Amino acid sequence: MTQHLSAITFFVDDYDSAIAYFTSVLNFTLTEDKVTGDDARFVLVTPPNSPASLLLTQAKNQVESALIGNQAADNVFLILNTNDFWRDFNDMRNKGVLFLETPREEVYGTVAIFKDKFGNKWDLIQTA
Repeated sequence: MTQHLSAITFFVDDYDSAIAYFTSVLNFTLTEDKVTGDDARFVLVTPPNSPASLLLTQAKNQVESALIGNQAADNVFLILNTNDFWRDFNDMRNKGVLFLETPREEVYGTVAIFKDKFGNKWDLIQTA
């Protein structure tokens, strides 16, 4: 049996500003953008060479709005693995990404926690 995650729902306040952030700041690719109804779209953004995407979902009510930037409470929500930590760290920092710590070397690799523009915490990591 073969299985893999293909997409993870990611709540945003606005499709277009979220697309701009993911494509211009985090260097993801807009892999799909289809209108599915009134004020609804099917939007996927994908990290380079990743089998999994984020399914951007524009919040439509108070419950969904409360999840923006808080999808994993105060924990790291997503882990962005890279083959060149320092390239991506420096690029992201130069584009204004807020890193919450100085990069550190752990037994599993080089890692630093950052916040996306919505407030979710991520790990940027290059595994050892």
